[in-house]
Amino acid sequence: MRQIWIPKAGPPNVLELREAPEPTPGAGEVRIQVEAAGVNFADVQARMGNYPDAPPFPCVVGYEVAGVIDAVGDGVDAARLGEPVLAMTRFGGYSTAVCAPSPSVLRRPEGMSAEIGAALPVNYLTAWMMLRVMGRVGPGDRVFIHNAAGGVGLAAIDLCVAGGAEIWGSAGRGKHDFLAQRGVHHLLDSRAAEWPTEKMDLILDPIGGPSWTRGLASLRSGGRLIGFGLSAGSSSDRPSKLDFLKAALAIPWIALNPVALINANKGFLGVNMGHLWEEADRVIPWTNAVIDEWTRGTLRPHIHVKVPFSEAAEAHAILHRRENIGKVLLVP
Repeated sequence: MRQIWIPKAGPPNVLELREAPEPTPGAGEVRIQVEAAGVNFADVQARMGNYPDAPPFPCVVGYEVAGVIDAVGDGVDAARLGEPVLAMTRFGGYSTAVCAPSPSVLRRPEGMSAEIGAALPVNYLTAWMMLRVMGRVGPGDRVFIHNAAGGVGLAAIDLCVAGGAEIWGSAGRGKHDFLAQRGVHHLLDSRAAEWPTEKMDLILDPIGGPSWTRGLASLRSGGRLIGFGLSAGSSSDRPSKLDFLKAALAIPWIALNPVALINANKGFLGVNMGHLWEEADRVIPWTNAVIDEWTRGTLRPHIHVKVPFSEAAEAHAILHRRENIGKVLLVP
């Protein structure tokens, strides 16, 4: 099989395509021949050495894949052979073959391509956590979505539209027409640091640092700020401990203490899907709910580009340049 390795921290061109023996599924596992693998900003931060959860270098990252089961381990029904599936991986998804526990490998429904399957787990589960589990978005809620044209942003828009929320979305002006078609009511220019003039009920913010300070001040009573990343610490495509330190120091630690939040009648919540992979009793039902919503047409993943494994550096560069609308995928 082929795998994309991160040998050391560095810019996108440090990624290496290597050959390796195909894995053998252990007891309770299945092996998937991968047709598409999702690329996420966490992968980019891992490559830069800014993601504490990542395995040590050299490593293979990747949280989500879709393909077909071609082998099963002891205790797994052989009837699963040939089944089209999507799966959550932590880590190792940047591979043409992966093994994963059978319960976490879910059948793709009729009509769901491998590309769509690989676009669902991280982006839509993150949005599901923020809007259905934590944010409890409802009719008339004012929701501000940073990076609205990214994979998580588009997933959040879908769920806000379904929930009847009023949506503010921040992105470069070249993406505004697309976002308006997806259901965003108020479009803001991220490059000009435009911000809602009204107080919000819910803000989804993967930027962190000073953005969280401004976000807390923009909530009305009962409002919630949900952080799901710290991209302020990765301002370029090269590792910079100084950038990461500046972003960390700019977090409003005092305003986020419990007493301050109590007195302000506001909440700060956090989402990190990578820490939920082991909680199958939570993640699997949520994933099935996401699949059901897709089946009903509520969720509409958008694939920005499919990048061959041999050009993996370009997949990461696209995210650094913030040029994607929706999901970036790797394909064998």
